[in-house]
Amino acid sequence: MEPRPWHASYDDDVPPSIEYSDRPLPAFLKDAAGRFGDRAAIRFPHCTMTYAELWKDVRRFEAALSSLGVEPGTRVAIHLPNLPQTIIAFYATLARGAVAVMTNPLYVAPELEHQWHDAACDVCVTTDFLFAKRILPIRDRLPVRHYVVAQIAEYMTFPWNVIAPLKLRREGLSAAVVESGSVHRFRSLLSRQSELPEPFDARPDDLAALQYTGGTTGVSKGAMLTHGNLSRQVQQIRHWLPALTPGEDVFLSALPFFHVFGLTVAMNLPVHVASTMIVLPNPRDISRVIDAINRYGVTVCPIVPAIVNGINQSARAASMNVGTIKMCVSGSAPLPEDMLRRFEELTGGRILEGYGLTEASPVTHVNPARGPRKINSIGLPVSDTDCRLVSLDHPSQPAPPGEPGELLIRGPQVMAGYWNKPDETANALRDGWLHTGDVATMDDEGYFRIVGRKKEMIVCGGYNVYPDEIDAVLASHASVLESATIGIPDAKRGETVKSFVVLRPGAAATEAELDAFCRERLAAYKVPRRWEFRTELPKSPVLKILRRRLLEEEAAQTEGNRIA
Repeated sequence: MEPRPWHASYDDDVPPSIEYSDRPLPAFLKDAAGRFGDRAAIRFPHCTMTYAELWKDVRRFEAALSSLGVEPGTRVAIHLPNLPQTIIAFYATLARGAVAVMTNPLYVAPELEHQWHDAACDVCVTTDFLFAKRILPIRDRLPVRHYVVAQIAEYMTFPWNVIAPLKLRREGLSAAVVESGSVHRFRSLLSRQSELPEPFDARPDDLAALQYTGGTTGVSKGAMLTHGNLSRQVQQIRHWLPALTPGEDVFLSALPFFHVFGLTVAMNLPVHVASTMIVLPNPRDISRVIDAINRYGVTVCPIVPAIVNGINQSARAASMNVGTIKMCVSGSAPLPEDMLRRFEELTGGRILEGYGLTEASPVTHVNPARGPRKINSIGLPVSDTDCRLVSLDHPSQPAPPGEPGELLIRGPQVMAGYWNKPDETANALRDGWLHTGDVATMDDEGYFRIVGRKKEMIVCGGYNVYPDEIDAVLASHASVLESATIGIPDAKRGETVKSFVVLRPGAAATEAELDAFCRERLAAYKVPRRWEFRTELPKSPVLKILRRRLLEEEAAQTEGNRIA
């Protein structure tokens, strides 16, 4: 790769290009088990699993999948929250040469039907509660032949493996499941495996996972991530963070593994460097997040702004153990500066803001681990990642210098395409470049900033307005906890700006105050004309604010008013 402006801003020990190993992710797990077999791989409530034990159960589950007829290329739905079984199922699926379809456990019937039919899933790994409540009512409408049913408590030590199921049953988080020819209990299926299959020798171009997009621009699509994509992605991040020490670090693994950010940075990266994963099923439970950091001496925290904000607002934050955290990697949404500063004061850990998307496995940009960090930027393209900014009006031409343009990316982490969607693939991947749909700027040192999404851009009287810019201004207001800005139809301007605002607990602000605050910091055409105060905003499983839900609500309300 020819020199790029951002290469001069790299930390001294980060190479612009890497000599990659073509070995797949399960090979890295095998290495960790061989070198650090006694090291704790997973810590889960009342459960510790070493790397040797994890690799053993991955191999046994690989054999179990084989016994169910899973062959290379078979799609396996992994429909689980963050549990030890999630890690086992994912690595066993890849080791078998099958394709992992990571499925949000919060999905309801139409979402499950769409994803599993689109992927043609043959086997599903789920929990007893999800099987009974979500799957059984629609089982006849699903393509799955075999279900492997895990229990949340089955890897806990005695007596918790007896006590916890009773408690979970009372809380409605466990259910009785009867085994049959097509329904199998996770641990009992493992216990019946005596012969291990021959390991599948995955090639870099072989499909490893179908990672479904969030559906922000229509029906959710399956991004085809290859073994090479996933393997080279963790190697890219490993080289970007040379301070990671094999066999020593402790990762907070609270971000959902079914989401590509959690999958890569909270599971695959720690496995690659033989770190201990503190596995938490619910990232919204801030009290448990703080407990985990304090109790286990977490050194690396993959986080999102909502977790940062939750810790900042917690009464327990002042008592956190701040001596162990080395770094935090933040993604999914911009992080307001005051929120970042407050978190770093509390924890002593340096936050590295970055950027990625499902189609890129997902990480493409991160701020340097030691060098200059530019707050509110997504940092620099990681090793072997090339970027361009193209004109919003003429995509075949570069964006004018200093002006926003659509961000295009190419690199070894970029997907092979969308599953069974050649037209969408051709639109997203053109001449080897991934068109992200995000609008960005780059400064003269190669640092990028995301201005907004091309499809979320608001056009007010002919002027382009980017919601992220407005929300960044609102986030700096002392009374604002979070906000989300969208464009709504306007007879005169085409669109006008509306902001939804959540105030901090105990704080107060009026529309007039926020209007005046924005007018001091934004051009008049960017200032919201409509306001709505709420107690909370809709969020994704990784706690990213969903503007599309607000757009849908506005559209439904407009349609209702029209009919009335």
